[in-house]
Amino acid sequence: MASITEREEATPSIYISEEWSEAADSVAYDSTTSPPPIALVCGPKNCGKTTFSRYLLNILLQRYKRVGYLDTDVGQPEFTAPGFLSLTVVDKLTPDLTIPCLKTPERCFFFGDVSSKRDPTAYLKCIFTLYDYYRKEYCKSDSPVENEMPLVVNTHGWVKGVGYDILVDMLRHIAPTHVVKINTTSERKNLPVGKFWLDEGYGGQVNLIDINSTRQDSFNRSVLIQKDARLLRDLRIMAYFRQCFPSNLNITTIKELANALASHPPYQVPISSIKIRHLHSQVPHTEVFYSLNASIVGLAVSSKQSENIPWCVGLGIVRGIDTFKGLLYLISPVPPILLEKVDLLLQGFIHIPTCLLQVQGCMSPYMSGNVLATS
Repeated sequence: MASITEREEATPSIYISEEWSEAADSVAYDSTTSPPPIALVCGPKNCGKTTFSRYLLNILLQRYKRVGYLDTDVGQPEFTAPGFLSLTVVDKLTPDLTIPCLKTPERCFFFGDVSSKRDPTAYLKCIFTLYDYYRKEYCKSDSPVENEMPLVVNTHGWVKGVGYDILVDMLRHIAPTHVVKINTTSERKNLPVGKFWLDEGYGGQVNLIDINSTRQDSFNRSVLIQKDARLLRDLRIMAYFRQCFPSNLNITTIKELANALASHPPYQVPISSIKIRHLHSQVPHTEVFYSLNASIVGLAVSSKQSENIPWCVGLGIVRGIDTFKGLLYLISPVPPILLEKVDLLLQGFIHIPTCLLQVQGCMSPYMSGNVLATS
């Protein structure tokens, strides 16, 4: 059975081809790039975008103290739970490219779905806002050279139809210094040849690097395998909520996690202190609490500057709602100092993994007696 924990361990089992190595070096050590590079990695599904992006992160960290990572893949994000669009600042090398790891992002939005198909406009708005935040905070003209921070942008694998249009809009707004386009042996799945996102007569500088998907290691063993996306999402969600407990607590199976969550004291949140927003759907006012019960919600902080897409601080599980007492019961690994700022719950289509719900008596909506107040 797969472990619900996600750790960084030094077991280097990914083969990096010479072509990939040269591509990463050309991004990191391009002497003509000043300010630091902004590299966008794109290509069809299962071509190695995430693996290359993580490898590129490591190469950039050999030259820079820190590297920004803009993750636009809501279905298979690198450092967060599914459903998030995020900007993460990375300052440590990743020993093993095969093991995903959770990190606290610098800024993130809860999109609330595993695909941009449901609302491409909102999806792009989140990405543009994250990129503009990076430009504002880390690309200041008066910043000393030692504080410069390059950016790696990992993209989704939906490169046909509307997905292609989304990618083009993303490329035009970000205007990266380098675009790494990964090609597979199936021509019909690949992106168009050349700088497909640019209009004719574009006078700006951009380095397009075409590389091939690496499918075998040095022993001709398969490197890229077909992923079970739903299983990976469930594992990532469980790993996220595993953070509610100390790392030295022995929780390694789904049953142990379900039991731990069932007995974990939830926070009690006054309903009057929060607003509720449903993403990508409309819920009748009389059904709001029914829809929230036993669900995963994004924990957001309202602001006048970004009223429609508020910054998010993490996820929570609504364990129960007591309308008579006016209280909502919430489980979350988010520190109390951040929870105190949360005044908005975002409900989308990120659900509690079915395997947790199937553990008898654990994830019922009825509450245990021990609760924690948020204030």
